[in-house]
Amino acid sequence: MSESKPRILIVDDESFYLDVLVNLLNGEYRLSIAKDGEQALKRAGSATPPDLILLDVLMPQMDGYEVCHRLKADERTANIPVVFLTVKGEVDDEIRGFELGAVDYITKPMSPPIVRSRVKTHLALAQARHVLENQNQVLEQRIRERTMEISRTQDVAIFCMASLAETRDNETGNHIRRTQHYIRLLSEYLKDHPRFRAHLNDATIDLLFKSAPLHDIGKVGVPDRILLKPTSLDPDEWEEMKRHSQYGYDALLRAEEELGSSSFLRVAREIALTHHEHWDGSGYPAGLRGDDIPVAGRLMALADVYDALISRRIYKAPYSHESAVEIILQERGAHFDPAAVDAFEHLQDEFQRIAQEFSDRESRVFPPASQ
Repeated sequence: MSESKPRILIVDDESFYLDVLVNLLNGEYRLSIAKDGEQALKRAGSATPPDLILLDVLMPQMDGYEVCHRLKADERTANIPVVFLTVKGEVDDEIRGFELGAVDYITKPMSPPIVRSRVKTHLALAQARHVLENQNQVLEQRIRERTMEISRTQDVAIFCMASLAETRDNETGNHIRRTQHYIRLLSEYLKDHPRFRAHLNDATIDLLFKSAPLHDIGKVGVPDRILLKPTSLDPDEWEEMKRHSQYGYDALLRAEEELGSSSFLRVAREIALTHHEHWDGSGYPAGLRGDDIPVAGRLMALADVYDALISRRIYKAPYSHESAVEIILQERGAHFDPAAVDAFEHLQDEFQRIAQEFSDRESRVFPPASQ
């Protein structure tokens, strides 16, 4: 018997109808029979399930409705089309069967042409549905692959742009990676905090992680004589340096206007513009205070300052982790959101671990944690 022939399971407790259906369908299909509900369920759930089930309604112990209910409740057999065989012709009986998941009825006594036609039709429909499901799965996989490719391309473009900006300030790509991981660490810790719950979830945390590298993209607009000056900036130079927040915001806004709005660009703009705002209102560029500062800016402020403290700059040597922690704790409620500082205090060992994992070896000082 050809393995390409569809399989049909015939379920009936009356030998007469079994013989009729076997004689009618044998040769064109691979047939198996069951004389009660338990046997039907066992054969339907086997390693070689049928492509169609012809199921008698009136059977002892377990009737066809119960068999159909159990078939549809089992993920292994839920998609096998069921055609009821019945002498009952009441509308309510048919409605009950369709509600249970049957696809059709064949009434007894059976007309051979009708049986052949219904079987052929429902096997063709099942095959078409199977082909469509496979096509959908292939399409979904291609969409997932394409989405991942686009996401990777976006990540590479973001990292390259941010790295160019950071390189002008004698910083490295590892500064970008560290601040990304710091901000995600803070976000994960704070997402259940009453003041942050409405702003932080898995999707927004992912946006923060992706957007963080662009926090200093505006530095490309600051002249080298200021950006690379090895000594303190004079008042005019400092005012120019502070404009990098606005430069970054404006550049991302122009990109949004040209390419269309997105959650990513909105978060990136918030970070670029507000990561130098202070909780007490003494920051720049707008002097925002407290919760008026977007969450993205508040978290980026702490992540950026911690990394700046422990990093070597052209104008300073790196602080130890312990000294950086002490400075940040002292700025609780002044420079930084108190809740963010509390989170940082709890997570400080993880901050140090991230800093060590993505360290710039030539410019870092990390004494053992016990010192």
